[in-house]
Amino acid sequence: MSRNAVVIGAGVAGILAAAALAPVVDQVVVLDRDALPDAPEHRKGVPQGRHAHLMMAGGLAAMDALVPRTDMRQHLLAAGAHEISLSRGMVALTPEGWFRRWRPQDHLMITSSRALLEWAARTAVLDDFTNIEIRQVQAVGLVGSAERVRGVRIATDDGESDLDADFVVDASGRGSRIVNWLGQLGISDIPERTLDSGLVNSTRIYRVPDGAKDWPLTLVQPNPFTGEPGRSGMIVPIEGDRWMVSLGGSRGGEPPKDPDEFVQYALALPHPIVGQIISAAEPLTPVFTSHSTSNARRYLEKAKTWPDGLVVLGDALATFNPLYGQGMSIAALGAKALADTVRKQWGAPGLSRRIQRQVAKSVDMAWTLAVSSDVLYPGVVGGEATAADRMAAKYTQRLTRAATGSYSAAAALWDVTSVLATPTRLMRPGVLLSALAGPLLPPLSGPPLTPAEHEILRSLTRDAERLSRSQ
Repeated sequence: MSRNAVVIGAGVAGILAAAALAPVVDQVVVLDRDALPDAPEHRKGVPQGRHAHLMMAGGLAAMDALVPRTDMRQHLLAAGAHEISLSRGMVALTPEGWFRRWRPQDHLMITSSRALLEWAARTAVLDDFTNIEIRQVQAVGLVGSAERVRGVRIATDDGESDLDADFVVDASGRGSRIVNWLGQLGISDIPERTLDSGLVNSTRIYRVPDGAKDWPLTLVQPNPFTGEPGRSGMIVPIEGDRWMVSLGGSRGGEPPKDPDEFVQYALALPHPIVGQIISAAEPLTPVFTSHSTSNARRYLEKAKTWPDGLVVLGDALATFNPLYGQGMSIAALGAKALADTVRKQWGAPGLSRRIQRQVAKSVDMAWTLAVSSDVLYPGVVGGEATAADRMAAKYTQRLTRAATGSYSAAAALWDVTSVLATPTRLMRPGVLLSALAGPLLPPLSGPPLTPAEHEILRSLTRDAERLSRSQ
């Protein structure tokens, strides 16, 4: 008897979920309301699609495991993505000072546009598995009961109809209707939490100036410890000899959409390096803004009853402040948890609940990181900082200060940031000692640039001054 599965959503979470299921079913049908492009192009149904996206080392490893016949790193790099070492290829100003650039080339991450990453994941999965089909159709509900989901209700030009399935995955993203759909099945005890710092993202694409091709990823982090709105800026290299420049500001410190004010906001950050670099660069797009940045979580794993045949992944389960760059990596880890369990236990009673609980463990990592910082910003909606939040923030602040002059402390932070380890990594004895000892080297007085990078900065600053005089 044939087995079939339906996945709702053809983004990164959905296409990786299809890869997780393809080895154990005869057919996987992926549903998406958007027409999917044949090349890396922005999709209207992805609200954060025009802003910076990162694939951390842990997420990339999960993708490799899910698509075994494709080397995802090489596939992405061949498509134009960049590989960045957190320890060497990044210039970062933290609330406690500049991170040093250590000799090891480790904690590698992939940077590209969201459109390229989605396209690369989709083409790799479809090349590896011939039993996956993508259909442009709108899912409008679940078919089944509180005990078992047996399919998906879809809307077509001819009306609504049911698409039968032995297994359903909802990976439809931030706008998922899963709580309402479960309610229609009689499951109404889903705890939810939203914590919103009011973050606004403003992003513009620039052409990389001549001579600046090797400029490192540049990051000015927000400071949650001052009681003021958090403001940030980053320059991320993407495909096509372009920079994606994203500015972020929490409630009361929102970045502008006006192109001229965009540069001025960047220059007014705690260090002006982002503004200095882009002041004379050629913009290729208008400024795109997004307010879809809140942390939101559906605690589906806590429901008293959970139907067999249903799993929820990615942004449909939890969304995080995109500043931390972990959303797609967490989606990949969720898909790997689905694969690891379903391939061993297909058909076992309670399988879906076990998978949902496993997926929740990877969500916990990113949730803890995002919420423990965002809750400290003024005007946050959805909760106030507890004594535990403030204690955790104090420890993070102290460890970050140590990391400005201690490789072992920095490596621990990068392990968690890269989703290679859970936040408990930060509580190991060696890391605790590093936090207590503080930085082993004196603080840097400015960004840790190489001589060649200093010359690039001077050249771009001169170009900006000439441009300003000519206007």
